[in-house]
Amino acid sequence: MVDIRKRMHAGEAADLVIGSAALIDELIHAGRLRAGSRVDLVRSGIGVAVKKGARKPDVSSVEALTRSLHAAKSIAYSSGPSGVYLAGLFERLGIAAELKDRMQQMPPGALVGELAARGEKEIAFQHVTVFAGGIPAASKEPENAAALLAFLSSPSSAAAVRKHGFM
Repeated sequence: MVDIRKRMHAGEAADLVIGSAALIDELIHAGRLRAGSRVDLVRSGIGVAVKKGARKPDVSSVEALTRSLHAAKSIAYSSGPSGVYLAGLFERLGIAAELKDRMQQMPPGALVGELAARGEKEIAFQHVTVFAGGIPAASKEPENAAALLAFLSSPSSAAAVRKHGFM
């Protein structure tokens, strides 16, 4: 999202932008995307990853989550929208300072769950993110972009969305 934001604010040409709903809203507000062009496409659900065979952390309540985080030797989370959410959550729970030395926010594009799968991090988190599309104000193909957004958000795409782990 950081790179998309920079590129759009720098005036890079595009006919369609897909990113977090928050980014799409920000770009609409800044006049980079057309007002009213936002179409929600998918939701990426929360995930808590651990190495195969490892004990699954208890996340059934705030208290259980806090205990699981205190017990973890290493924690990874993304730098995207889910990472921003989790950093705020850890602050609100009052545990961010205690976890600081064991917690790492991964760089953009890092597949956080794979770190846990390989055993490099004990626990890895990713939160629910809504991804949406929007049409740039300077799009040369706005009708085609709108048609693609309509297709991507249609029932015809639902099976592919589910197949790739989205809701």
